[in-house]
Amino acid sequence: MLDRLQSLADRYEKLSELLCDPDVANDSKKLRDYSKEQSDLQPAYEAFVEYKHVIEELDAAKAMQAEKLDDEMREMVKMEIEELSARHQELEEKIRVLLLPKDPNDEKNVIVEIRGAAGGDEAALFASDLYRMYTRYADSQGWRVDIMDMNESDLGGFKEVIFMINGRGAYSKMKYESGAHRVQRIPTTESGGRIHTSTSTVAVLPEVEDVDIEIMDKDIRVDTFCSSGAGGQSVNTTKSAVRVTHIPTGIVATCQDGKSQNSNKEKALQVLRARIFDLKRQEEEAKYAGERKSKVGTGDRSERIRTYNFPQSRVTDHRIGLTLHKLDQVMNGEIEDIVSALTIAEQADLMDKGE
Repeated sequence: MLDRLQSLADRYEKLSELLCDPDVANDSKKLRDYSKEQSDLQPAYEAFVEYKHVIEELDAAKAMQAEKLDDEMREMVKMEIEELSARHQELEEKIRVLLLPKDPNDEKNVIVEIRGAAGGDEAALFASDLYRMYTRYADSQGWRVDIMDMNESDLGGFKEVIFMINGRGAYSKMKYESGAHRVQRIPTTESGGRIHTSTSTVAVLPEVEDVDIEIMDKDIRVDTFCSSGAGGQSVNTTKSAVRVTHIPTGIVATCQDGKSQNSNKEKALQVLRARIFDLKRQEEEAKYAGERKSKVGTGDRSERIRTYNFPQSRVTDHRIGLTLHKLDQVMNGEIEDIVSALTIAEQADLMDKGE
């Protein structure tokens, strides 16, 4: 571990030199790449600097303890050694986590797709509740939300809603939300007061740049149509909505939220790239499913990951057995406790596997 840390520290300090180089300062790409690399290394570098300082202080305190001291001084040195030893252990744990392999997509923006599944109108209403939950969470993180496409139900829910969350580290926190979300509550349409169970699915995809997934013009078909609102009725007479089909994979992306055809086409291509990237990622992961699949999971949208029980004001994440009795706050976007618990569980899983 110390060898890896020293190598990391050497690279961090080398990057500091490079960023002071006039040639780098005049090269926007190098400046951006080196700055990002150094920023990524900074938490581990700072922890290593403190770790070395604590070791030096601990060695000095132990050396002092071996000297002839009066009772008061001996007690002070003993307390210092205890405090330094505790900090030494904390830093070791922190560094182990910082040295875990990073998901290369963690810093990316995300495209989130929410769809009403089993439960008809109630599932669509719950999909809109999930959308509200995620947009409020995004606000709390200082992220920006842009709608890309939506298909509303007659009762005001979402049969489907697709949106992008723009913000550094969005994928690192949102990636655990992919899967089937189950709701148990009395629907507004239920006159008998019976509790119904419905589900909505969530897919979280990292935003993909052109250089990551190249889409050739010859491989896509672009169709235009009039955008529609709830129930499918046309809301305008111009063909601004765009449907893009990737012929080799059959993947389709639609966007009708923007006012211009060009804007909608660009957004549809963003979604298309993300879906193609996700397909390739799933194919790669399938090869190693038995060996490397985390118990937390971040991709299977058919897996039931969470239950929201309204009568009991309870939310349960089934992957880690976490239950919180504060459903109102969670539905209001306060999901950081769940996100943190899932992050810690995955880190523990990686450490158990010795990665």
